[in-house]
Amino acid sequence: MDEKTQAFGRLIRIMDELREKCPWDKKQTIESLRHLTIEETYELADSILEKDMDKIKKELGDVLLHIVFYARIASETNDFDITDVINSLCEKLIHRHPHIYGDVKADTEQEVKENWEKLKLKEGNKSVLGGVPVSLPAVVKSCRIQEKARAVGFDWDEPHQVWAKVEEELAELKAEVDMEAPVEKIEDEFGDVMFSLINYARFIGVNPEDALEKTNRKFIKRFQYLEGKASASGKKLEDMTLKEMDVYWNEAKKL
Repeated sequence: MDEKTQAFGRLIRIMDELREKCPWDKKQTIESLRHLTIEETYELADSILEKDMDKIKKELGDVLLHIVFYARIASETNDFDITDVINSLCEKLIHRHPHIYGDVKADTEQEVKENWEKLKLKEGNKSVLGGVPVSLPAVVKSCRIQEKARAVGFDWDEPHQVWAKVEEELAELKAEVDMEAPVEKIEDEFGDVMFSLINYARFIGVNPEDALEKTNRKFIKRFQYLEGKASASGKKLEDMTLKEMDVYWNEAKKL
């Protein structure tokens, strides 16, 4: 038995013991674990943005624990167990990669994605977009929608075409704002601007979710620097002018 198999077997045995002996683990259900799984996934996403490999290793372990936990609970009702989960995944991977395990030709990443979507339609999906989770965050969902549409040929050809669409949507948003249109109409146009910007990000090789989160973190760092400087000088932000605050803000930018 190799090292990886031994490690996985050890994890399964520990999970079985916890489920049988630990009061907290015994009480959990598939439903009760759901929000915890979402939290663990976001913690993994944070560690990836931080490029902290030790933390990524830890968070991957937490996510793996949840997978094993769900499978253990399902085994108690004879629905499925971890072996079924793994075998099902293996069969899907083989089926979805006919260019590796069959005679289909796919030499580029785009051809692989196109084959993938065609196979999913054959498997019973009524829509190419049917596999996009409803509860995904909006920016991530937009990315997935656009990727799936591209996989079946519904896409722009060049980045400049997408940028022209961004400018068109910006003009429409500004027109609605200038006309003091109802907020619902402005919201609709604002959504179009965001969707087109996300589309442009895809064309220039930028992950919009990552880009926005990095900007969030950058703003937090600079704002906290501003708060610290203000406090050190005996001032409160609410009592400072924007011009005064800008001095510290520009210092933070230089740092």
